[in-house]
Amino acid sequence: MFPCLVVIVFVTYIVCLKCIYYRHRRDLKHGLNAFISLETPGADIECLVVTAHPDDECMFFGPTIIRLVECNVNVHLLCLSEGNYYNHGAQRKQELFNSCAKLGIPSSRITILDHKNLPDNPKAEWRISLVTSIIAKHLRAHTFNMVLTFDGRGVSGHSNHVAIYKAVRHLASTDQVPNDCCLLSLVTVGLLRKYVSFLELPLSWLLPSSLSCIIGSEGYRQCKAAMLCHRTQLVWFRYLYITFSRYMFVNTFQMIPHGPKVNKMY
Repeated sequence: MFPCLVVIVFVTYIVCLKCIYYRHRRDLKHGLNAFISLETPGADIECLVVTAHPDDECMFFGPTIIRLVECNVNVHLLCLSEGNYYNHGAQRKQELFNSCAKLGIPSSRITILDHKNLPDNPKAEWRISLVTSIIAKHLRAHTFNMVLTFDGRGVSGHSNHVAIYKAVRHLASTDQVPNDCCLLSLVTVGLLRKYVSFLELPLSWLLPSSLSCIIGSEGYRQCKAAMLCHRTQLVWFRYLYITFSRYMFVNTFQMIPHGPKVNKMY
């Protein structure tokens, strides 16, 4: 009796997951249009993803990039370092281009920086003023409807991730971002939620968020292929991450509000 009950519960759960996924596919495009105001109706949506290192784009933002590309959004990437922590900068740069090709971002929309004051190092504190000026310059050079980046906990707690959030938050609070450009931060979840794979989807769907992006089995394979492009980073625990991380299946975002807020700059 008990094994039958377990099977029924499991099958019901899988059906619920499929329902969530297909409803999300239907609603995402409408949701984007709801909080993005285009100057020209029917114009393409331009989205900028700001990351710290090569592999951030697929390790954390993969589901979002895949879903936005499916919705015909022009996704751009600004990566603030080459990931030269182990002196593999040139190789990691090429790995980033290969990964983005799997995700659907053309090389013409990728910007990778190699700044001596922005080293790939979790112990290095990036100056928020410098990160702010670099992102602001990139925003002035383009017209974006959306900017996506990390939240204040940086998903993995990496100090470089947190520095980017602080910089984007400062830009928003000092009116250096157009009001029609929405800023979104990737929600950091606890350890248990982070490593229960696709089983976490219902909770992400139910909890309030400004934007959620969910992929199915085909999207997961695409995201995994992008991760496998980063060969220099494929140590044993990365394979565990690929298998068990909910960030390989779902991203949830919260809005970074425009408006005054006192930020510490250093």
